[in-house]
Amino acid sequence: MPIKIDPWGTAVPEDYAKLMEEFGIEPFTDLLDRLPKAHHLMRRRVIFGHRDFGRVLDAMLSGEKFVVMTGLMPSGRMHIGHKLVIDQLIWYQDLGAKIYLCIADLEAYSARNVTFQEAYRLAVDEYLVNYQALGLDLERCHVYFQSRSNAVRHLAYVLAKKVNFNEMRAIYGFAGDSNIAHIFYPMIDVADILHPQLSEFEGPCPTVVPVGVDQDPHIRLARDVAARFQNEFGFIPPSSTYHYLMPGLTGEKMSSSRPETAIFLTDGVEEVKHKIRDAFTGGQPTAEEQRRLGGDPDRCTVYKLYLYHLAPDDEELLSIREACKSGAMICGDCKSRAIEAMTEFLNSHRLERERIRAKVKKLAEEIYSPRGAKGF
Repeated sequence: MPIKIDPWGTAVPEDYAKLMEEFGIEPFTDLLDRLPKAHHLMRRRVIFGHRDFGRVLDAMLSGEKFVVMTGLMPSGRMHIGHKLVIDQLIWYQDLGAKIYLCIADLEAYSARNVTFQEAYRLAVDEYLVNYQALGLDLERCHVYFQSRSNAVRHLAYVLAKKVNFNEMRAIYGFAGDSNIAHIFYPMIDVADILHPQLSEFEGPCPTVVPVGVDQDPHIRLARDVAARFQNEFGFIPPSSTYHYLMPGLTGEKMSSSRPETAIFLTDGVEEVKHKIRDAFTGGQPTAEEQRRLGGDPDRCTVYKLYLYHLAPDDEELLSIREACKSGAMICGDCKSRAIEAMTEFLNSHRLERERIRAKVKKLAEEIYSPRGAKGF
């Protein structure tokens, strides 16, 4: 039975290998030896697949221009699952990439019924402030709101000429009661991905979109559309990388709409303690059995906190993994260690967020104004 991927759904893929085979996603491990100072998410195989990333890597190694395109949907609070992409953007920015950052307020409106006013507030307070505080230099990025970008809206309409409804339904599974705004939205997303290659921006150049695999339908559509408009615009088909979706603390997909699944970047100390203490683990029913039999870090959501965020040093991560598997560290001790590390990170991040808040709000006002509608 064919695999269906829903960019707006809550399901986590069960068989990534089958998904890669069915959709033609290449293993990222094949490129690791060529990467300059590979990101820890790459070394740890969290970033597991790609489409045509070799084209971007060639540009990176030769010092030629390349673009990283990404977006955020301002429909809820920012959690540590969202941080995965920002960590990658910082790495790319350090390597000389031009970052295009789309604030997907049209998507929030069509798919989540978020008003444009609320989307603006969430974009600034929950995302842009956190992005800057995490280390992404927004002033060196091209940041824009979908609803304010004439270039994106115009390009979406032009590109839609060569996409029919049967194709959209095959990719996204739209039902008969889907509203037209939601049905048309993927063309906005395609325009987001391709518009950096327009002549008034960067011109045709290698472009990579780092995403969770749930967003692959947008990538496939953008690549197909780029080929159809090769003569008109000279688009280079966009590349992509894919990371595993970070599991929620309950074992489900991490989601802003289910607070118990996620640690938010604005959570307080007591919230962090409660969530990690209640997190699903790969441990044994009792401490005695854990010491005797060991645990399974691959099933443990607390271990995933270390893998993705809390143990940047590979040796430290390996030590935690082996201590779990051998039974030398039981779940209670592991959780206490994670609580301490997460609390330290969030306290430091909170101070940095307050330090740069006024600056980011001013930048957001500039790009939202008619004069700054192309982004900054």
